[in-house]
Parts: sequence; C-alpha cells; structure tokens
Amino acid sequence: MRRLTGKAKEETLIELQSASDSLNTDGPAVLTAFRINLHSDDSSGNGVSALCEGGPLPGHSETERLQPNRDTVFFRDGVRRIDFVLSYVDDKDERKQERRKEFEANLQKEGLELETEDKSESKDHKTYFLKIHAPWEVLATYANVLNIKVPFKDSDMQHGPDVHLDWLSCPFRLPDHIMHPQTDYFTYPFDKNKMDFFLINDKETFFPPSTRNRIVFYILARVPYYREGHKDREKTGIKRLLNNGTYTAAFPLHDCRYWKRARNAECESERFNLYKHWARFLCFYKEQPLNLIKKYYGEKIGIYFAWLGFYTEMLFFAAVMGVICFTYGALSYGNNKSSEEICDANIGGNILMCPLCDKKCPFWKLNSTCFSSWQSHLFDNEGTVFFAIFMGIWVTLFLEFWKRRQARLEYEWDLVDFEEVQQQLQIRPEFEIKCTNRRQNKITKEMEPYLPVTSKCARFCFSGATVIFWISLIVACIIGVIAYRLAVYAAFASIIKDPMRKIQLVGRFITPQLATSVTASCINFVIIMILNFFYEKVAIWITDMEIPKTHLEYENRLTIKMFMFQFVNYYSSCFYVAFFKGKFVGYPGKYSYMFGNFTKLRNEECDPGGCLIELTTQLVIVMAGKQVWGNIQEALLPLMRNWWSSRKGRHNPENHYSRWEQDYVLLNFSQIGLFYEYLEMVIQFGFITLFVASFPLAPVLALFNNILEIRVDAWKFTTQFRRPVASKARNIGAWQEILNSVAILSVVTNAFIMAFTSDMIPRMVYLYAYSKDASMSGYINNSLSVYNISQIHPDNMPEDNWHNSTATCRYRDYRYPPGHERQYTHTMQFWHILAAKMAFIIIMEHVVFVVKFFVAWLIPDVPSDVKARIKRERYLIQEYLHKYEVERLKVQLSASFITEPRSETSLTPDKHEVVSECS
Repeated sequence: MRRLTGKAKEETLIELQSASDSLNTDGPAVLTAFRINLHSDDSSGNGVSALCEGGPLPGHSETERLQPNRDTVFFRDGVRRIDFVLSYVDDKDERKQERRKEFEANLQKEGLELETEDKSESKDHKTYFLKIHAPWEVLATYANVLNIKVPFKDSDMQHGPDVHLDWLSCPFRLPDHIMHPQTDYFTYPFDKNKMDFFLINDKETFFPPSTRNRIVFYILARVPYYREGHKDREKTGIKRLLNNGTYTAAFPLHDCRYWKRARNAECESERFNLYKHWARFLCFYKEQPLNLIKKYYGEKIGIYFAWLGFYTEMLFFAAVMGVICFTYGALSYGNNKSSEEICDANIGGNILMCPLCDKKCPFWKLNSTCFSSWQSHLFDNEGTVFFAIFMGIWVTLFLEFWKRRQARLEYEWDLVDFEEVQQQLQIRPEFEIKCTNRRQNKITKEMEPYLPVTSKCARFCFSGATVIFWISLIVACIIGVIAYRLAVYAAFASIIKDPMRKIQLVGRFITPQLATSVTASCINFVIIMILNFFYEKVAIWITDMEIPKTHLEYENRLTIKMFMFQFVNYYSSCFYVAFFKGKFVGYPGKYSYMFGNFTKLRNEECDPGGCLIELTTQLVIVMAGKQVWGNIQEALLPLMRNWWSSRKGRHNPENHYSRWEQDYVLLNFSQIGLFYEYLEMVIQFGFITLFVASFPLAPVLALFNNILEIRVDAWKFTTQFRRPVASKARNIGAWQEILNSVAILSVVTNAFIMAFTSDMIPRMVYLYAYSKDASMSGYINNSLSVYNISQIHPDNMPEDNWHNSTATCRYRDYRYPPGHERQYTHTMQFWHILAAKMAFIIIMEHVVFVVKFFVAWLIPDVPSDVKARIKRERYLIQEYLHKYEVERLKVQLSASFITEPRSETSLTPDKHEVVSECS
C-alpha cells in the first residue's frame, strides 16, 4: 500500500483497508480520500488529513483541492507510465465499435495494458481517451526484435579537449546538464537472454520515453482489428483505423507543460527545458541542445536540427563575403564609366534607341536608363566574379564539413551500424498488407511479401507519367507568364506618354521593363504556391500507389518526386530570365516572335541596364516571398488553429486539464512532416547557390531567415505540435545527394550567368582588345549597333512615328552598320566576345571543380579521432562481451557440478563411473 503523507501536519494513512473495517461509518470517506489522492501532488496531502479529521466531504469548498491532478503522464495508479494515447468519439456506429473492440482486445493479447478515460471526464463530454502502457515484458520483447541499443557499461572513452575559447564562446553556450542530459555509456543491441549483461537499475526507467513510444507505435501499426477466424489482411494497423474514423488521434504524450516544470519528480520536464533553452527566440544566439533534442524527439528530428544549425553557421561566412562584394559595388559606384556615359547628356542624351516593342513603344533616349544602369552596377561588377568562385568553393566546404559533423553524430548517437541492421525491420505495414504474394528470402530462408515485377513496372510507369504531366503543366504556366510579359510590356509603355520623348516611365524610377518584371514575378509566385498545394497531394498519392517496401524507400521516392517538381516550379522563371530573355530578340529589321510572327508577341529584350538586374529582381521576389509565406504558414497558422481548438480548456484549473487533452488539441506532426522542413531549406539552398552571382546578398537573407527558422521550428515542435513518435535516422537521406547535385549544377549556372547574363565579359574584351586608351571610355558607343530607321518594317514602327528627324537608331548588339557590305551581320567583335565567354565558362568551371575535388579529397568524410573511437569501442564491446560469456559459462558449469552430485548421491556406482570416466 502506498504511503500518503499530509504536507502540513505530517500525518500518514497506512493500511486504509483495515481502517475502513474498524470504522464502518467513516469508511467510505477514507476510501474516497485514498482514491482521489492516489495521483495527487504534494499539495493535495492536506485534503487527506482534513477528511480523516472529519473535514468537509467532496462536493463542498474543498472539492477543487481534492480533485486528482490530471496533468500527469501516469495511469490512475500513479505507477504505470502512459506510453501512447488513442482518442475516439462514440458516434453509435456499430462497425467502429466492433473495430475498436477487436483492436483493443488484440492489443491486450500483445501484452499492452489499457485504461480508458470516459467522455464525461473530457471537457467536450464527447471524446474518450484510451491510455496505453507497455509493461517490461513487452518492451523487452520488442527491444530484442528491433535490435535497440541499450547501455551495458559506463564509457571510459576520453573525449578530446574542446578547442573553443571558453571566454569567447561562453555567451553562446548552454548549461552542461542541458547539452549533455545523459551519461555516456557503451551500448549493445538488447538481448532478453542476457539481461544481467545490461545496466538495468530500474525496469520502469531503463527504456526512455522516446524508445517506449517507438515500440508501442510499432505494435499499433501491425496489430489487426479483425475477429479471430475472419482473417482480413486489409484490417490491420492504427493508420487504417485513423483513416476510417474509428479513432480520431494517436499520439505519445509530452512530459509536462512547456512553460512550467512538472511537479512530479518522476517526470523529466524535458519539454520545459527545451522551451526555456531552445524554443524561445531570445535564445537565437545560443547553441542548440542537440543531445536533449535527440533524447526527447528521437534521432531523426535531432539530425534535422543538427543539419539546419550547421547550415546556418556556414551561411555566416557566405553572408560576410556577400556583404563585402555588395559593399565593393557600392563604393565603386562613382568609378563606373559606363553609367557615367549613359547619364551624360552629351553622350547618352544624344543616342536615340530603337523601339523596344511594336506600335506602342516609341524611340527613346539612352540617358533615360541612367538610374537602372547605376542599380545594375551594384551587382554586376568585378567583385561578382570573385564571389561566384568563392560560392563554388564554399558549397564544397559546407558539404564536406557536414559529412564530418554527421559522422561524429552517428558515433555519439549510436547510429554507426543502424541502417544495415534496420532495413528489414522498417518494412512498412502498408507493404505487408497490400503485397499478398510471398517468396523465400535467399538470406533468411523465411517467407516474405514482395511486389511482382509486372505490377512494379506498371506502377512506376504511371507514376512517371504523372510527374511528367505536372512538370509539363509548370512549363505551360511559365510560357503563359512569358506571354503575359510580352503582352503587358506594351501596355506599360503606353500608359504615360513622355513629353520629352524619352523612355516611357511608370512612376519616377520604374521603367516598363522593371514594372513588367515585378508584376510577372508576383504572378509567377502565386502560380508557384497554387501548383505546390495541389502537387503535394498528388506526389503523396502516387508514392503510396507505388507501395515502397521500407520507410526509408518511401521517403526517398517522395523526396525525389517533390524536389523534381519544386526545382522546375521555383527555378524555371529564374532560368528563363538568366539564360533565355534577351538572347533571341533579333534586330530591328528581323525581330523574333514567340510562336511565330502571327502571334505579334515579340520576344522581350533585357532592361536597358542589363538582364542581371532583372534576374536579381526575380530572385528577390520569389526567394523573399517564399520565406515570408513559409514563416506565416509555420508560425501563425498553427498558433491560430491551436488557439481555436484549446479555447474550451483555457479557463480550467491546471490540475483539472488532463495531459492527454492538452496534447489532443495540438496539431499532429505526420511521419513526413520533417520532409517539408528539409524541402524548404533545400529550395533555399538552391537559390543561394544556383543564382548567387546575380544577388550577392542572397546568403544574408538566407542567414536571417534560418536564424528565425530554427527558433520557429523549435517553438512549433515544443508548443504547437503533439509529441512525434521517435524514429531513427543516421543521416539526412536522399537530401545529401540532392545537395551534391545542386552544388555541381551551381558551378555551371553561375559560370553561364557571369558569361551570358552579366556584361562583365563584353567589358573586359573591350578594355583589353578594342579600347584605344586602355580605359572604358567609349564602351557604350561601341556596344550599340546602328540601324536605318527607314528600313524598319511599318508593323514595328511606333504609332506616333516620332524620331526627331534622325536617320538612324541604336540597339544592343554587335552588327555591321547600314551601308557596309555585310550590313546587319555580326561583327568580328561579336565572335571575339562569344569566344571569351566560352573560354571563361571552361576556365571557371575547371578551376572551381579542381578546387572542389581537391578539397573533397583533402577533407576525409569521417574524422580520424572518430574512426579511432569507433574501432576502440567495438574492441572494448567485444572484450566485455567475451568476459561476460566466459563468466556466464563458469557460473553454469559450477552450478552443474554442484547440483549434479546432490541429485545422484544415492547412485554410488554411477558416481564412481562418472569420476573414472572424467579421469
């Protein structure tokens, strides 16, 4: 019998049953006190004493204090821990009632212990809560099945000295008990036959809550709910019961409220520590408690936050270099000779440019683009080339150092041999249910489910066709946006007629090109969000249809499908501006049209300041818009939904609002929830690597976003989501290969941006090959070709037909002037520039790739000290295991020698015979 002690008077009730027998009149009151206060915290002890002394009965002024504390993670007995909770609403559906009855009966057959909270105890008076506890025998059995590693000896491995400077890093560090919440042990896969080999001090706490809920979920996912004798493979697992509405939710419990430490000393209060030291935004400059995250949420979520934190740390160096590059462009603002000539009234003011569109666009003076040329110089300067090369090397360093960090985490978190052992154990229940065919495993010689080749090929073909269809839909939308750009440009150009006959202005500083680019980018962003919404559901549906065998295979397939779609969706508009816009325009006598001349949609030219500034605009709008929208989705929407769901329980006393109800109103974190977090960051990684040459400040935006992202994600996990089922992962999975692919592609894209989108190469060719005084003077005049206005087709002429009686106009290209024997064909300078561009691409790519591969070769994936530790630990484990087996054998032999003679003392002849045989 548990001992209940009053807090104030130190009175104790012992042997309540005998007391009730001797005092029949007061017996019910005493028993009621025992039932109520069995789970109460220390503050409820006074209520027990008051009742024993003849105080007020329940229902009077003491009722609130006598109510049991329902904010607990234990059964009513206060001993058995709640490992999982199922909720349901009894809507009198007989089929659902039958499913629940069979399912719960099968759970009990598996050894799980159940306890139901009646709907009358819930705040909505509709929801039942089924609490599940896994006793020691069940945990030990499935820990053996799942090869869960558990401690068997304190680690005596010496950790290397910290290289950081204590005085410098102290403000960024967390308390040691937060950073290292567990003692370091040697671990070995659990074996029920070697119980005394492991450090089992207390069976109730030997398996941590994250391991317990993982084991229980493994059971829930595989227990059937059909009647005995009516076998139906489809009727298996908690997922199907959730899908058909039999249960409304299934989740493990948080250990306490996030803003208040648990009163029960047996509760760890890890959620409180995570919120206090990690989830609050004021902790943005602190290191992350990765070990505590891993302990509470599992290795899979821990490895995500480790990667995100490392990525953010590395972004700091890229952001610093980007700021330096941008600062160089701003400081060299006044030395930009090209912009000076454009803005000069005697040079740019006397250059008449050909119309940029048919009918609606007039002739215009070059100096009207003065402001955009200065803008372009901020990002299109000599420092950009250096920054593009730097980012090619940075991305290699990031990936290589992450491999080392990941290897260290694999060792520290006991994940070194995880994947090889767990592949078969992670078979998805859906695969086992839907694959009715069986064949013998060549290794284990056991029958296992499999998907026939014909069915697999048919599913893959349909899946591939669906992905191609959606990618084609994106391309069609992009073509539609391009058509919008071509059509609306003329409208912007004709809104306001400039009386000075310069370029048409919308506002003071916005050219029609910029206005078109901004509006088209916004429309494109909206289309991206809409397509994302629909494709996410389609991608999950077709991945489910493929029936992947393991969870890892499922996630990898979904990752590839989603990233292929997102890659085209987010980056296609940037690829268009960077590599296609302004490249296939033609010239005044022979313009190129989209879909042919009959469409009258003339291919658009670049902004007079160059295409790079338009690429910058496109990148900023899509990247910044995605980050803002993503943070709104991640922070504001969960907050509003949880506020609305929990409104009924906010005014209840804390101890009356049960732990399971508090978690029930939170949002569910799905098994692929982490997938979206990775996807968001990898898309951002693409923005800051693929097109970073056009916008050196992109890493700065990413850095600030990620600092916020870490704390928003931490806040979500800690306060807005139910506790996820713990799961293991040794690395970031398929995302590693995607990052490698993006890194390689980024070298190519940045080389092409610098060569074909930037004006850097034409300026260098002019400076070193065509300039008479080795300066940039005269570059503007050199870069513009001449066309005879009288030869312009009437369909291309402006409606007002004004050109100030000038016989010629200028356009951006390198062609021979009218009257030349090769008029309007490309000059030799055009071919020199093209050759220089190709040479630049080849040289830059080879330099960066050589450096990348050299750095990758120079930096080993696994640190040498980690390799040594792994080998040393394996050696020690084998040594300790050998000693254990030897000692165990000695004990067995000694026991046999002791018990055998005693059992055979009456058989003297046989005994002598045995002795003689032994001799």
